[in-house]
Amino acid sequence: MSALMFVLIFAYAPMVGLVMAFQNYKPWLGITGSEWIGLDNFVRIFQYEESTQAIINTLIIAVFKIVVGIIVPIIMAILLSEIRSVGLKKSIQTLVYLPHFLSWVTVAGIMIDILGLDGGVNHFLSSVFGTEPIFFLGDPAYFRPTVIISDLWKNFGFSMIVYLATITGIDPSYYEAAEIDGATRRQQIRHVTLPSMLPMIIVISTLSLGSILDAGFDQIFNLYNPLVYSTGDIIDTYVYRSSLLNGQYGYGTAVGLFKSGISFILIVISYRIAYKLANYKIF
Repeated sequence: MSALMFVLIFAYAPMVGLVMAFQNYKPWLGITGSEWIGLDNFVRIFQYEESTQAIINTLIIAVFKIVVGIIVPIIMAILLSEIRSVGLKKSIQTLVYLPHFLSWVTVAGIMIDILGLDGGVNHFLSSVFGTEPIFFLGDPAYFRPTVIISDLWKNFGFSMIVYLATITGIDPSYYEAAEIDGATRRQQIRHVTLPSMLPMIIVISTLSLGSILDAGFDQIFNLYNPLVYSTGDIIDTYVYRSSLLNGQYGYGTAVGLFKSGISFILIVISYRIAYKLANYKIF
């Protein structure tokens, strides 16, 4: 009962505020006193260049995060499963898993230090290749790759665990039969490991569609600055600036509701696809 009350109070009760998306909301007038403007806030989403660019940035960053966040853990899980030394395998797994527990505030502080104009990365590039310092977090051309790579570094170890568990669950007799037939380790990976992992790969890939509009507010908020708004500003950070900083509460709510609505549709579609392709279902 206490869990139900917690959800009702902190998850469903605040949804009353979604009515602000249809109002020219003024804090001193409240929800009941603010002017009702219907869908005007939603129309403005597609009229402002900043909001359109934020949607484009979100899609680009999220899609690349999803793609590399699926491919790299699969490769690493296969490589790690081929290591015969249990101690070495556990050590590597621990090292790649640890960054997941660091907050983005901590990671952002580390990245600002090492990627700054006088940071370790630029010092290495200039000393080895003689290049000019690169402002990774202040140059729009470098910001997206920096965000994608840092997200991969932080999270691929956690994602890899699912694939490692899948590989562990493969019947050893399949490998024994392949070895008797003369299959090399590479052929065993191609014809035994990957096909056995395919259902899990399909499930994770399709369920990732639901987060295609979620490019990571915590990460972007701690890394971006006005210099990279053109390529780094995403829907969530745009909502934050529009509503809390600029006082456009109704418009910011409309943008957030628009994102939530699209995400809900994508989640439903992704679950249907996962059910059709891999017979995956929750209920």
